[in-house]
Amino acid sequence: MQKLSENEVGKIETGYRPTGMISSSGERNAPIYTMLSGLIWPVTKGEGNMDLTAIKNPAFLKEMSNEELKDLAASIRKFLIEKLSITGGHLGANLGVVELTLALHKAYNSPQDKFIWDVGHQAYIHKILTGRTADFDTLRQYKGMCGFPKRIESEHDVWETGHSSTSLSAAMGMAVARDMMNESYEVVPVIGDGALTGGMALEALNNIGDEKKNITVILNDNEMSIANNVGALHHVLGRMRSAGKYNRAKDEMETLLKRIPAVGGKLATAAERMKDSMKYFMVPGMFFEELGFTYFGPVDGHDLRDLEETINYAKKTNGPKIIHVVTQKGKGYQPAELDTTDNWHGVGPYKIESGEKIKSSGAAPAWSKIISDAVLEKARKDKRIAVITPAMILGSKLDNFKREMPERLFDVGIAEQHATTMAAGMATQGVKPFLAIYSTFLQRAYDQLLHDIARQNLNVFVGIDRAGFVGADGETHQGVYDISFLRAMPNFTIMMPKDENEAQHMVHTALSHEDGPIALRYPRGNGLGVEMDEETHSLPIGSWEVLQEGTDAVILTFGTTIPLAQEASASLAEDNISVRVVNARFIKPMDVAMLHEIFASGLPVLTIEEAVLKGGFGSGVMEFAEENGYNTASVRRMGVPDYFVEHGSVPEQMAEIGLTKEGVTDKVRQMIRLNEQQRA
Repeated sequence: MQKLSENEVGKIETGYRPTGMISSSGERNAPIYTMLSGLIWPVTKGEGNMDLTAIKNPAFLKEMSNEELKDLAASIRKFLIEKLSITGGHLGANLGVVELTLALHKAYNSPQDKFIWDVGHQAYIHKILTGRTADFDTLRQYKGMCGFPKRIESEHDVWETGHSSTSLSAAMGMAVARDMMNESYEVVPVIGDGALTGGMALEALNNIGDEKKNITVILNDNEMSIANNVGALHHVLGRMRSAGKYNRAKDEMETLLKRIPAVGGKLATAAERMKDSMKYFMVPGMFFEELGFTYFGPVDGHDLRDLEETINYAKKTNGPKIIHVVTQKGKGYQPAELDTTDNWHGVGPYKIESGEKIKSSGAAPAWSKIISDAVLEKARKDKRIAVITPAMILGSKLDNFKREMPERLFDVGIAEQHATTMAAGMATQGVKPFLAIYSTFLQRAYDQLLHDIARQNLNVFVGIDRAGFVGADGETHQGVYDISFLRAMPNFTIMMPKDENEAQHMVHTALSHEDGPIALRYPRGNGLGVEMDEETHSLPIGSWEVLQEGTDAVILTFGTTIPLAQEASASLAEDNISVRVVNARFIKPMDVAMLHEIFASGLPVLTIEEAVLKGGFGSGVMEFAEENGYNTASVRRMGVPDYFVEHGSVPEQMAEIGLTKEGVTDKVRQMIRLNEQQRA
């Protein structure tokens, strides 16, 4: 046996075990082989070097001992740490649910029994156990394996997710369908304590408890969602964590009493009458029991034996159950274990040994930081400005604001609907709220935007983060729908900057605006690195900017697609085709004076947007032409077609829908030819 160096042993003791390093005692053992349900596993005993690609389905887990499961858990952690260091992905959440996922798949029979993963960023182990290990080289890559559950990927993925707090409602639907069809499968949603704060989750708990449906809810309690959780429910769970276990203690006491000769039965009956008193004594608040659930826990989510016993015990109980499992996010990899931010929630490539993220040097600040810092600068001078975020302080780069003005930043948890109407309420009393929400999550507050903000014409500043394509997170997170649904709402102003300097002026514009709600869209990723003006000013609402004059065609675009339009224009200029490029920075209202001038010129017009075409900016331009008697035949639109664009890099997503320099130049040439034919 080869002795490892002290340095190598140190790496092992932090949780990560480099390839071949298999013992905290410093010994390197030769591999042995064990047969499990017809599968041959290369195993280094006790330290997890199993060949995970051999897994085709989770049935083999039924035959595994507790020690073998520990080996498998170590193998999975090692595999994820190594693979995600290359591809990136959701590391922290998955490392925290390794033992839990093994225990669930051992106790239940997927896909007959239905696992529903809330949000879905913790489903990597589930994917490994259902035969997709070999696909991890393509994780979150174009045409590769999705980072979330995907029904077309596997029969074991029975519900697609990406947004939080949907699992319990879906579980209720499946349980109702099961009972209607006289079937008998188990329904097992797995929801985190952060997602449990979402309104939908609480609505579903209420309904499930009332209907007494046989559903087993797994509450994965790691005290974090993306970042630290907030709210009263979070504190209730904290008290439950320290309360010990109730159900098993109750049953063990009843069994003991019944064994006492002669009087045992009477004592047991008396004990049953004391049950409710015991509950209130042993489990503070009894939140779930009062909703109609039988509560089990808290359970150590990294103790396989405890998990197995508790799950099997719960399976014998009828009606709705909750198993409260306490886990550690990032378990097994020290940099992720120690993380109290969102740094190890979703990661790009990193160096395993140090945890250092691999990033390009010299990048401009992130768009989120550019906007949040501009808001902070204004808040220093205006005490009316406050910030609301639904559990995204770190994602929206609001940490500086929180550090400097904690009394004016409100993290409401995963509750976009509440956040939106709360902002409306603040606005009625003269406060100027900045509501920072990712575009994909803003969809969840559609009614509140329309009914509570737009209808009352309230001065709410909505920061729409991650607007446009988001890359590897894919279709559940694409920020391409907000223009379409906001443009239909009366009173809303919508704008998007071409660069960070214009962005700071738009922040000034929004916080100076006194005539209704105003939304500022900004993309994922980093700014362009342009020079910033020292003083900011308001932009005239609805004003556009001509970036380049042209006499043969006009391109109207904004935000992230302006460089594309400029590149295409430069390419066309080589063939003596002159194209005007307009920064249509106000998507609503549009620059009416400029539109009249453009349409009166008779030039063909091309609109480009990194957003859906249905009801989008281009549709607004065509509506203007139709309403004002102009010929719409000379207008063409480029943007996101009427289907869901899946995961991949942003350039790959853009290329898929034709938003490339070649695609734009070809479209402009076609339009010019058609325009000449019509004139002839």
